[in-house]
Amino acid sequence: MRYLVTIIWALILGQVVGFLGGALTSTPYDFQLTLIFSFIVALLIILIGQVAMPKEKNHSSHS
Repeated sequence: MRYLVTIIWALILGQVVGFLGGALTSTPYDFQLTLIFSFIVALLIILIGQVAMPKEKNHSSHS
């Protein structure tokens, strides 16, 4: 579920950044290209989150 939320927010925020970036640079806004880049960034964020999180070690208590 958290991956779905990450992808949705990345797509929304990517569209906003793409629109504003196009407006600031006086270039036309391309929905499809921005959607593709947003999806790629979302996948990179998920991948970094998987790699960067430390694995939990199973500590057994030996007395």
